[in-house]
Amino acid sequence: MYTSYFRNNYLTDISKNILAGLVTAIALLPEVSGFAIIAGIPPLYAIYSSAITVVILSILGGRPAMVSAAAGSIALLLTDIIAKHGMAYMLYATLLAGIFQLIFGLLNIHKFIKYLPKSVMQGFVNALAIMILLAQLQQVPHQSLPAIIMVITSIISMYVLPRWFIKIPPALIIIAVSIGVALFFKGSFENIGSLATSSKLSPHIGLPAIPLNIHTILVILPTALGIAMVGLIESLLTMPLINVMTKTEGNSKQESIGQGFGNIITSLLGGQGGCAMIGQSVMNVKSGGRTRLSTLISGLTLFIFVFAMKDLMLAIPTASLIGIMITVSISTFDWESIALNKRLKITDLSVMLMTILLVVVTHNLAIGVFSGLILTIIYRYIFHIKIS
Repeated sequence: MYTSYFRNNYLTDISKNILAGLVTAIALLPEVSGFAIIAGIPPLYAIYSSAITVVILSILGGRPAMVSAAAGSIALLLTDIIAKHGMAYMLYATLLAGIFQLIFGLLNIHKFIKYLPKSVMQGFVNALAIMILLAQLQQVPHQSLPAIIMVITSIISMYVLPRWFIKIPPALIIIAVSIGVALFFKGSFENIGSLATSSKLSPHIGLPAIPLNIHTILVILPTALGIAMVGLIESLLTMPLINVMTKTEGNSKQESIGQGFGNIITSLLGGQGGCAMIGQSVMNVKSGGRTRLSTLISGLTLFIFVFAMKDLMLAIPTASLIGIMITVSISTFDWESIALNKRLKITDLSVMLMTILLVVVTHNLAIGVFSGLILTIIYRYIFHIKIS
């Protein structure tokens, strides 16, 4: 039994899955680094955290070939607690979030996520895209003129390069070229190495010492619940897409439990939380990834980047990441929802807009989703109006 499981998950189409894993690891670099900047986390730290998460979920997750790492939705939830209380509290919030996800999985709470109204889910995705975009635009005024030119060039390149380089991720080419440009014009560009000094907390085994009292619990609880809920929503939204692409079925219960273990173990190893990432999961499958080997290779490759290629990673200009992340926000936005708005009932539209508005105002995806759900319940059970 175990021999068959190992063969099917790690020894099938080895070359294709290894190649897909390498491509996915490279594709993770710009997004993980960009999301880290949003959260106020050193990018190299986020890559380290992603390496742990990808490896853990490649073993314990419920959907082979689905990529889980330090996602933007989680990064947005971490900004407030890091800014006000520091990264030590972030680790405890991640640990508690993992425990919540473990409990949710064991209690089959994940089954209720599929009943979330489409308008709430569209609001969730669109709000995420808007928050990513706003986070990037806030950085532009602080950039030098050469850096702003690099931002614009990176945006254009993300759309132009795929016409000539089909198999190479455009973000990889942009990063490679931008490093060369930054090294040639020394002092003209801020790189992610300059952000690495923003935290005194380094990756380590075990949790840092903080006061374990009611105040601490009240500080970490909202963030932990947000990570647990948003992480499961995004992961279980990604799973059906990968199921269709691979024509195989994942295990939602196992994925929920796996996400919980992933966040628990990552926090104990000094890393930030994560969840499934739609774009990287799709890229992994399109690159030939079908088994757990593909994501295992991705995680191991990220470890190599962190520990063997650290200086190169720190040389990446933040301007190139800003440009890449702006295109990520554009592609994340559900543009079909705009066309659908013309046919949607005013109630469905109001649910979506309320979800977006509250996320943008509170900077918390969980609050937006919860509020959209509450409005849906009010419409359905008080005014007897059905939300699609």
